[in-house]
Amino acid sequence: MAKKSKILVGKTNNLIVLWLKDYSSKAKTNGFVVGVSGGIDSAVTSTLCAQTGLPTLCVELPIHQHFSHVERKKEHIAFLKSKYTNVKSIELDLTNLFDVFKNNMPESNNEASYQLALANSRARLRMTSLYYLAGIHGYLVAGTGNKVEDFGVGFYTKYGDGGVDISPIADLMKSDVYKLGDYLGVPESILKAAPTDGLFGDTRTDEDQLGASYDELEWAMLESEKNKKSEDFFGREKEVFEIYSRLNKINQHKMNSIPVCIIPEEFK
Repeated sequence: MAKKSKILVGKTNNLIVLWLKDYSSKAKTNGFVVGVSGGIDSAVTSTLCAQTGLPTLCVELPIHQHFSHVERKKEHIAFLKSKYTNVKSIELDLTNLFDVFKNNMPESNNEASYQLALANSRARLRMTSLYYLAGIHGYLVAGTGNKVEDFGVGFYTKYGDGGVDISPIADLMKSDVYKLGDYLGVPESILKAAPTDGLFGDTRTDEDQLGASYDELEWAMLESEKNKKSEDFFGREKEVFEIYSRLNKINQHKMNSIPVCIIPEEFK
């Protein structure tokens, strides 16, 4: 089920950079702010923003962060600063803020739900911080979600990492992002690292949480677009397709517009 990206990296690179510059110009904004996590998606997004020549602020937002994530994002930011003079960075350690929030919130009898709520709260604190920085500088918050996460399995936090102004890589599969990252010169440590959302402060990977790799989920997404059904597959393919279908269904609330109760004209 492994998928090899077929994107034309040079043309894709140029297209996204021009799109970013055009959007910023029309929106009359001054540049971009990007939350850098030490993963491939934020590394590619921040590099693309840097290539626009517009001010690009890379933000570290640690909350009880695992040391390996910290090392990778610092390496990437150093790489960007050495190559692009328009890149600046800031570290906002949200650990104490998160702890105060956590200690003032009621706990839950359901440990899994409690831990997930805390993980999503981390993402929302980070989103709030990014928008604060965007507000004082007149920047756009650049999203780092890829196509599988944003439109396939909904693997992001609503109003957390899903709360952004623009999504430059959201039409790229994860394999496309890796190929583009290699083309852009993203550090090897990031290219080889197992994808993780880093929301639990440990080493669990995205695959641990999702039950399937991104290669597998890409395959399932493409098969689903062909109107395939679970009964069309056997073994691991059937298992992966069912994982994808379940996640796609339960996370539609993230991918669709917020439901609005429409009031009939005669009621107004």
